[in-house]
Amino acid sequence: MGRAIFLYFVAILAFWSVCVVKSEDGYKYYTWTVTYGNASPLGSSQQVILINGQFPGPKLDTVTNENIVLNLVNKLDQPFLLTWNGIKQRKNCWQDGVLGTNCAIPPNGNFTYKFQPKDQIGSYTYFPSTLMHKAAGGFGAFNVYARSVIPVPYAKPAGDFTLLVGDWYKTGHKGLQQILDSGKSLPFPNGLLINGQGRMSFNGDQGKTYMFRVSNVGLSTSFNFRIQGHKLKLVEVEGSHVLQNMYDSLDVHVGQSVTLLVTLDQSPKDYYIVASTRFTKTVLAATSVLHYTNSRAPISGPVPAGPTNEIGWSMDQARSYRWNLSSNAARPNPQGSFHYGAIKPTRTIVLANSAPIINGKQRYAVNGVSHINPDTPLKLADHFNIPGVFSLNSIQSTPSGNGANLAPSVLGANLHDFLEVVLQNNEDTMQSWHLDGYDFWVVGFGAGQWTQDSKKVYNLVDALTRHTTQVYPKSWTAILISLDNQGMWNMRSAIWDRQYLGQQLYLRVYNPTQSLANEYDMPSNALLCGKAVGQKRS
Repeated sequence: MGRAIFLYFVAILAFWSVCVVKSEDGYKYYTWTVTYGNASPLGSSQQVILINGQFPGPKLDTVTNENIVLNLVNKLDQPFLLTWNGIKQRKNCWQDGVLGTNCAIPPNGNFTYKFQPKDQIGSYTYFPSTLMHKAAGGFGAFNVYARSVIPVPYAKPAGDFTLLVGDWYKTGHKGLQQILDSGKSLPFPNGLLINGQGRMSFNGDQGKTYMFRVSNVGLSTSFNFRIQGHKLKLVEVEGSHVLQNMYDSLDVHVGQSVTLLVTLDQSPKDYYIVASTRFTKTVLAATSVLHYTNSRAPISGPVPAGPTNEIGWSMDQARSYRWNLSSNAARPNPQGSFHYGAIKPTRTIVLANSAPIINGKQRYAVNGVSHINPDTPLKLADHFNIPGVFSLNSIQSTPSGNGANLAPSVLGANLHDFLEVVLQNNEDTMQSWHLDGYDFWVVGFGAGQWTQDSKKVYNLVDALTRHTTQVYPKSWTAILISLDNQGMWNMRSAIWDRQYLGQQLYLRVYNPTQSLANEYDMPSNALLCGKAVGQKRS
């Protein structure tokens, strides 16, 4: 009898062990080596940044909630980091890959990222966050697919194409950095690329529908995307399933991603795929080819022109993006089950960008503070209680109107606050803002100065969530953020020279009660630098 009972419990234990293993989210392991190489994106050879010998870098395909373990080996002659654009890093800003949270990987060093695209689905990207490395490459696509048990609100497409579109310079990244360090602004880019090339071909069968994942991986310019003779059905924006409106073309701003469905419903020939810069005096364009497999003719005729109306047209298009309230996202509950519009904000923050001259050099600032990265990452200084690295609330919640200064820019906030943030753009240039660790509801766009009356035009019902939003010239954009992710999170201009010269800040989302339910511990492999060197790991 005793042996029978023993075997019974062994069987039960084995059963539960199998169940636990099966219920755990899967793991994917990668080793990426970053090197210099040569490519000719604009026709002449120049130095670029390769990942595993590829430019752009490898496409990272994963499924919702899978665990990513990625060992990044730096073979450059400068410190290097990758950041995961739009991946929320739940409770885990240690993996964010920016200089406020991580020590850069030194030359010939490595760091293993360990993170999970928790409850996310959609089209994202990754890119270097250090110096001006993004201008040389090192970027790539990060596509998160739905689990098989979670339906998406469209039929499975016949194919899945990724298009990384961005402006490009013939000058190398070190040369561009020298221009900025000297106190000057960058010149206008030399060209526009699709997947690091001047022209590509995307092949499909007549009558079938294909997915196009389009991301702006450039440094500074918005672009308009269109396909000759074909309608674009917008289905997802940075993790949000949207009402599936049809468009002739779409504006995509720096740092943004959209997912489109395109049905090959025209006569069998080849068609132009076009991206061209927006809101620029000189228009740069990149073309590729949509090739029907039964094509009877090559592309012909003029390249289809983009919209001639600028700010008003683009702003109206942005307002037309609506959350699909009946669709799930990465989880089965409907996207609209969280009624964001019924929540009263705990705080209103107005962030105004500016372009001051400080110490005789061009800088960019937010509310009068032009951010500088200290030698000790802000997160490490906060974790180890190291004094003298940053001052909490060094940036004010509203513009002061005073002159600008250089400082590590940190704004304190409490875990579970619900913020109303107004991005006020008083300059005559297009702006693009990104927040790490979060998505947010983009509830309003408007011209001129934001006032309390501006709230009357907010969309408090079906505004979509995303991680990057544009702010039009001499205009404002309002967003709502539920602070459910503790940590030190970078909020920055996605326009890279502005970010490099100070148009960024860190949002310290804090709870005095330390708990793994709120934030993970510092990883055992975390790199230490600056004043954190020699600190005892907890």
